[in-house]
This record gives sequence, structure tokens and C-alpha cells, in this order.
Amino acid sequence: MRSIDVTERRARLAIRHRLAAATRSDDVAEIARSLVALHATDPATVFLSVGARSNTATPADVELALYTDRTLLRMLAMRRTMFVVPVELVPVLQASCADALAHKQRRNYGRYIEMAGVVDGDVQTWLAEVEAETHDALLARGAATGAQLSKDVPRLRTQVNTAPDKAYSKPTNITTWVLVTLGCEGRIVRGRPNGGWTSSQYTWAPIESWLPDGVPAMPIEQARAELIRQWLHAFGPAPITDIKWWTGWGLGEVRKALTDLDLVEVDLNGSTGLLLADDAEPVAAPQPWAALLPALDPTPMGWQSRDWYLGAHAPALFDRNGNVGPTIWWDGRIVGGWAQRKDGEIVYRLLEDVGADATAMIETEAARTADWFGDVRAIPRFRTPLERELTA
Repeated sequence: MRSIDVTERRARLAIRHRLAAATRSDDVAEIARSLVALHATDPATVFLSVGARSNTATPADVELALYTDRTLLRMLAMRRTMFVVPVELVPVLQASCADALAHKQRRNYGRYIEMAGVVDGDVQTWLAEVEAETHDALLARGAATGAQLSKDVPRLRTQVNTAPDKAYSKPTNITTWVLVTLGCEGRIVRGRPNGGWTSSQYTWAPIESWLPDGVPAMPIEQARAELIRQWLHAFGPAPITDIKWWTGWGLGEVRKALTDLDLVEVDLNGSTGLLLADDAEPVAAPQPWAALLPALDPTPMGWQSRDWYLGAHAPALFDRNGNVGPTIWWDGRIVGGWAQRKDGEIVYRLLEDVGADATAMIETEAARTADWFGDVRAIPRFRTPLERELTA
């Protein structure tokens, strides 16, 4: 069994994730492919993740890829998390993750509607009718907000109180429920936001705007194997527990998908990791590099076992729910955190001594990050201890 030490894992991370200077790209969709998908729970993350891995790309280039060229698409996928993904990966994520999410959402929302007693007859049949009417209305409009669609489809304004016995609970209409379910099902897409690139108030568009024939069907077994294959190329080698965590699938589902791949086992400092058989050659370390990655960036959120690049810095840089804040990287490991103050200044704190040369490169990256923001101000959706301290 070949051994892969921490140095080589960090080299793979630097090259595959386009963090080493020589591997940066100004092709926004190619950056997304390098990471399988870009985390998009916080809209700013998508833009800042691209900025950290490019030389000349701007927020306008990300918007061009998302909303004009439409080489990228925003969807719920692994762990019911929002991602921005290359359009060619959509069938894989739809079959491996989103179809199950759609089924779960419809079942849960249907139960609330049934408990509220606001529908005569079979609730799931009624919901399917509302979904079809909503999709038709969106096809007619081309793009619309939830409020606009609720005017076209009166049943979207049906009120449901999910916890009538609780004083804090209030009736809400089902518009968002229907739109989220249609999104999970791959029939509609979150389009351009009402605001700048940090806004999460999206319009909706029919899937036909991105994929004229809709999302191609794909067998779930094939989709799961392909998703793991792409993840291992970008994030491998890694233990099976990391694959289970990242996908959100059960261990049995992961093991079954792995049987369709040609893999080798490697030793990761005493534990067993998996690697694609055609990707087992040693990887040389690139030139030393620095990066400022945003909150929820896909690199620090790519593994569950993080000691080999995080060290002892988790308490300062993660919140209690496991969400990472803005991080500073030096040569394959996290060495500090950063934040944007209200006046736009990028401030940071190193959590270990990295030397004068590394600090100079980190300063350069901080200046690049400030340029990327321009006049935009953004607060991470999930605040972490060090980010809060730096902006106090």
C-alpha cells in the first residue's frame, strides 16, 4: 500500500483546487469544475471563491457565466446545501441527490398541508396540480419572483400554520414550499438576484432557460459513482468517512457506489484512504502560495477530517454548526483568518508564525481581495469567533 503524506495531500489540494499561482484560471466554469461545485449557501462565497483562484476575473465575469452564458446553475444538492455547479454536472447531482430531496420536501410539506386541513381531497394530487400551474406560469413569464407567481397561481397563497399550538408560529403561504420543491425536482432554477452579487433574493426561471430539454435522466447508481469519481479527483485521497460526510449519503450507499469505480487504497498517516487507480502517481509540490478563502469555501468544507490542513485552529475559524469562516492559507494549510470591516478594509490575524516571505504574499492576497470587493460590503451568513473579533 502506497503512503501519501501530508505534504503530498497539500500539493494535490493546491493544484487541483487552483490555489497555487500557476494553476489559477480566468475561466469561471472551469474553476467550478475543479472543485466539483461551488458552495452557494452564502451568495458572496461563489464570487469570492472564484476571485481567490483567478488572476483577472471579476464579479461581472461570474455573473456572465451564471446568467448570460449559463454555463453554471444554482441548485440544492449534497446535504441539502446550495451549490453553483457546471451545467454538465446537473444530471449527476439531480439523480444522485436532488431527486431524493424533492421527494422528501414534497412529503414534508404535504404533511403540514394535510394537518392544517386547508385542502379537500388528496393533498399530493393537489400539490402536483399547484406545481404544474406554477411551472406553466413561469414558462409564460420567463422569469419571476415568488410574489409575482403567487398572483398568477392563487393556490400559492394558501395559508398554513406549521405549529398552531406555538405562540411564535404564524400562518404562511406555500409559495416558497412549492418553489423549493420544483427547484429540487429540476423543473425551475434560481436566476438573477434582485440586487448585487451578495443578494440572496432570487428570481426564478424555468429549467428550460438553462437546459432546453430539461435535465437529462440518469440512473442513480451511475450518478452516484460519477459524483464520487469527480470528488476523488478533486479531493482525494481521503477516507470513506469523508465521502460519506460530503455526499450526505448513508455508508451503505457510498460503499455500493464505490464498487463501480477502479480504486486503490493508500496509507494516510496510519489511516486508509481511497484514490482513483489512474490517479495514483506522486504529485510534486508547487511553488509556495498564499490565499484568502471566503466563508464556506469548498476547499475547507471539502473534508470532514481536517487536521492535516486545519491544525488546532478550528475553535477560532468554525462556528458551532461546523461552518467555516474566512480563512488564510499558506502552502496548503490554514494559518489564520480574515474579515472585511464596514469601511471595506480587509483585516486579518495570523494564528501561527509563517515568516516574512509568507506574510508578504498574504498581504498581496489581502490587497487582491479588497480589489475584488470594490465598493461592496458583505457579512458572512454564519459568523465565526475570529471574524467577529476582527470586525468588532
